[in-house]
Amino acid sequence: MPKVLIVEDDPTIRRAVVRALTDVGYAVAAAHTALGGLQLAVDEKPDVVVLDLGLPDLDGREMLRMLRAVSRVPIIVATARGTESDIVRSLNTGADDHVVKPYGAAQLDARIRAVLRRAGEPATDQPLEVGGLRVDGRARQAFLDGTELDLTPREFDLLHYLAARAGKVVTKRELLVEVWQLPYAGADKTVDVHLSWLRRKLGETGTEPRYLHTVRRVGVRLEAPAR
Repeated sequence: MPKVLIVEDDPTIRRAVVRALTDVGYAVAAAHTALGGLQLAVDEKPDVVVLDLGLPDLDGREMLRMLRAVSRVPIIVATARGTESDIVRSLNTGADDHVVKPYGAAQLDARIRAVLRRAGEPATDQPLEVGGLRVDGRARQAFLDGTELDLTPREFDLLHYLAARAGKVVTKRELLVEVWQLPYAGADKTVDVHLSWLRRKLGETGTEPRYLHTVRRVGVRLEAPAR
């Protein structure tokens, strides 16, 4: 039974989410403050955290930073803050997904199952090598020219998927379906944000690519830099 930690200060929303997730088979713990959520995250070791940003003691993003510093647990930000810049900030701080309130129980359930599926997917493949890039699916580690990359779980999943298809163009829709397991319309901005962040960690930009090449109106291709 997957264990979900809900960190939400609004008692009405908190009770409704706990009840809905319990009804579909999750074990649910809940906190109404950031510090209480951090303590439960340490004590309960949840499989996924659903985190509101408007908490009374600390901003939710500060809790996100603190939790991400000590844990790789999948984190879904669930908040009323829904602008593109809000989503970008959540993802850049270490969230694996961002859902905007109000949201339905079915959507939250689908997003939880998606992040759990990716986090628990067995890695039995051999390390992938593309130029100076080495991606080890079994160890969930990636190296560039011998230096380990500091990747979030989602970034690693994205890089691994592209490296396994090196030289081929992969569409954003394919990435949404296969990496995020979330074929929601309009969610391709999530892909763009993660690709941008991944490029920075690979030491490149969209205008000066080395490994990740955008194919306009089609998708993205990962390939070794030209010698």
